[in-house]
Amino acid sequence: MVDPSEPQRSSPAQAIHLQPTALVAVAVGGLAGTAARFGLGRLFPVESGTWPVTTFTINIAGALLLGILLESLVRVGPETSWRRAVRLGVGTGALGSFTTYSALAVDTDLLLRAGDFVAAAAYALGTVLAGLVATGIGVALGAWLGERRGAAR
Repeated sequence: MVDPSEPQRSSPAQAIHLQPTALVAVAVGGLAGTAARFGLGRLFPVESGTWPVTTFTINIAGALLLGILLESLVRVGPETSWRRAVRLGVGTGALGSFTTYSALAVDTDLLLRAGDFVAAAAYALGTVLAGLVATGIGVALGAWLGERRGAAR
């Protein structure tokens, strides 16, 4: 019998990417993240060739949330089936599809085509650097939340 509190290990025959529950978790999360990104893009449209504030904000917010999520999951304990489902559904699925580094490339290209080389470089580098900082802040927040949760027990 499988103990649900034990970490689940995948054998080559049970690779995680072949498990139906993992695929469903990523697909459902991906649907939610894509819909959220699309909705924000419709609410806050940006003209082609201008600084893509919406995509920038989405990518930075996603990096922050992913840092919080993954650090919080690590602090809760070993990866069990429910933690794996949360990591795959929310992390890989929802936040993976919410953030969009392909749009970063397209937006950078549009700025370059508009002749705004400084804005293109600032946008591309700024997104990566701000994303790195946001992830670090997210990890720190996840650790803090984990400590508070542990102290509350």
